[in-house]
Amino acid sequence: MMIGSAYRRGLRDSASIALGYVPVAISFGLAAVHAGLSPWLAVLVSLVVYAGASQFILISLLLAGAAYPSILGIVLVMNLRHVFYGPSLMGFFTGPRTVSSLFLAPGLTDEVFAASAAGIARQPPLEQESWYCGLQLGSYLSWVLGTAVGAYFASDLLGQSPVLEKTLGFVLPALFFALLLEIRRSAPMAVLLAAALGALLAMTLLPSYLAIIVGMLAGGLMALRRA
Repeated sequence: MMIGSAYRRGLRDSASIALGYVPVAISFGLAAVHAGLSPWLAVLVSLVVYAGASQFILISLLLAGAAYPSILGIVLVMNLRHVFYGPSLMGFFTGPRTVSSLFLAPGLTDEVFAASAAGIARQPPLEQESWYCGLQLGSYLSWVLGTAVGAYFASDLLGQSPVLEKTLGFVLPALFFALLLEIRRSAPMAVLLAAALGALLAMTLLPSYLAIIVGMLAGGLMALRRA
């Protein structure tokens, strides 16, 4: 009974994450269909990839005609931070381990990690894993369902609102600009400038999807130099 109660608390606590996920997921569903993906394929991307901003990048790379190995490499690089999230997350649990890491890892996102950093400590040790499983499931379902709403109702929404169709082209730039505003407080300005200049210079010689990798490498090298 305690486990079921903790699981439900996790689902309830995921509501704050869902409030942020659903609008962005709907935008992804709309953008994916607008880019030529079928609705079921857009939902499948969210079911399997479940990587937020990386899914928008994936759509833009497909539209740019990027090679599949390049797409895979870029998405993997963008999500390398989860390699560090995992061990940190395990340190939050103070109770006995009863759930396999295979079930704890798939739902780990930036927002779930942030919520867990504060929320797990407030749970009784025996209920921590159940609470976390509820939290990640609620977050995951909100992303997938939001994608489904955007994908399957896209044709109706786009048909009724020509303005919406024209603004879809700004979804990806707006999303990454918002992410930039969020990280600029924690990331050194020199690192951000190195990434931006590296990507801009690379775009004069390389396709945009390769320029992204160059920008990532330039930012990473600057961060290592400052360390």
